Amino acid sequence: MNIFSCKEKSETTFEEESEDLALVEPDIYEFGFNLNDFTVKRDTIRKGDSFGQILERNKIGYPDIFQIAEKAKDTFNIRNLQIGKPYTLLCSKDSLEIPRCFIYQPNQEEFVVINFHDSIHAYTSRKPIKYVEKTVTGIVTSSISEILDKQGISPILTNMLAEQIYAWTIDFTRLQKGDIFKVVYTDKYIDDTIYAGVHNVKAAFFNHKDTPYYAFRYQTDSIKNIHEYYNEAAKDLRRAFLKAPVQFSRISSRYNLNRRIAYYGFALRPHKGTDFAAAVGTPILATANGTVTESQYKGGNGNYVKIRHNATYETQYLHMQKRKVKVGDRVKQGDVIGTVGMTGNTGGPHVCYRFWKNGQQVDPLKEKFSQSEPIAESLKGDYLEFIKPIKEKLDGLPILDSSNKEENDNLISQNN
Repeated sequence: MNIFSCKEKSETTFEEESEDLALVEPDIYEFGFNLNDFTVKRDTIRKGDSFGQILERNKIGYPDIFQIAEKAKDTFNIRNLQIGKPYTLLCSKDSLEIPRCFIYQPNQEEFVVINFHDSIHAYTSRKPIKYVEKTVTGIVTSSISEILDKQGISPILTNMLAEQIYAWTIDFTRLQKGDIFKVVYTDKYIDDTIYAGVHNVKAAFFNHKDTPYYAFRYQTDSIKNIHEYYNEAAKDLRRAFLKAPVQFSRISSRYNLNRRIAYYGFALRPHKGTDFAAAVGTPILATANGTVTESQYKGGNGNYVKIRHNATYETQYLHMQKRKVKVGDRVKQGDVIGTVGMTGNTGGPHVCYRFWKNGQQVDPLKEKFSQSEPIAESLKGDYLEFIKPIKEKLDGLPILDSSNKEENDNLISQNN
């Protein structure tokens, strides 16, 4: 007689159940399908590929391909497949591996499903998007891009701060050691795991040259989904003119009416422009809205463009590699009007930026420009209430010390 104790029986059952559980694959969902139900084949569109060729390579005959394409054409034109874009085939989970579904991704977020498993139908959908609010602070010791890079933050954030938010108020090429900054921003993730970059900046603060500069993102038109950045007093951060016609450059020569050059025997050679040194090909931006009045190659100026902004102001951009506008064109502030070059009389790649006020060339860095109109009076009360908790959060953020990595890591984990 074999006698088993309860303990022995229990252990044996538990081991058998554990083995069974180990064989169960966890469900993996993507594009709305359980991938465990299929043999999954992934690839990218290659040169010469067509929808028909892809399916034919995977054992679908041309009569069926034609029928699938006809049924799908109202949703997606199969001729629009682009080289380098990914696609997925969901195939039968057997030795034949016959395709049941074709999924094409024109970008990271969208995907097109052409399903021909039972009946043929096609539709476009989007992957789930998640937005995560994060913060970053720091003390300027070098360039902002270097500081953010050390913290593993996308360079897109630097561009947003320099080109979109503070382009009219802070020259990022002239930040000083000891300046501090704080930023509340939103990162974008696709399917919870795919990082898709910085979505937007919710608020920012710079203490530059002992002057505070706040910026808060606020929706001024819900129908058109228009957002602008205003300061703590509800004033628009945009100014009449950009501080520089090129981003991330340095001033190599200032406006100077008393300049003397050794090469010319120290003769008086006034310099009525401001030179911004930058690499050849760097985009040159219109510093304000206006109309192009000159676009040509002329003597020592080389390729240049001149813009009239209103009855008072004109600007000119010299030594371009290429001109991208013609006389009569209307340009907006920030539009690319040319690229940095070395045409005309120049010793290196730069743009000579000239500024006229009432027909006289003046130093743009010494001009006092008023800010744009403040927020509409009807929105001001709502705006001030809206920014209260955001400003409190911004003011309460601890400043990271770039010399203490361990402390920084702790603060980053606490704030994010």
